[in-house]
Amino acid sequence: MNNHYNKSLKKFAQELRSETVSKAERYIWKSLLSRKKMGFAFKRQRSIDNFIVDFFCAELKLIIEIDGNSHYRKPEYDYYRQEKLKGLGYTILRFTEGEVIQNIESVYERIVYSIECVK
Repeated sequence: MNNHYNKSLKKFAQELRSETVSKAERYIWKSLLSRKKMGFAFKRQRSIDNFIVDFFCAELKLIIEIDGNSHYRKPEYDYYRQEKLKGLGYTILRFTEGEVIQNIESVYERIVYSIECVK
C-alpha cells in the first residue's frame, strides 16, 4: 500500500527536508522520531495526496505536524488540509514550534499516548 503517496511531490519534499527545516522540526526529529526511537519508523516531509506532511508513520497512519509562524496566517487552509487527511484515514497530531522547543517531554508524552491509541 502506498498510503496515498504522490510521486509528483517527491522533489519538493526533498527540498523541504534539506533547505527549509525549522529548528523545531530538527529538534523533534533528532530527539524523538529518527531511527525508530518511538518503536516505529517515521519519515520526514512525506507527500500524501496533494500535501506534504512534516512527519509520517505508515504503520500507524500517524501524521505529526509542527506549526510555525506560517500556519497562523492560513488557518482555513490548515483546517481543509487536516480534514482531507483525516478523510483518508490518518490521525494527525499538531504541535507548535514553541511546544517542541520548550516542552519536548510533553510532546513525547502526547506522541506515546497517540501511538498507544492507534496501535
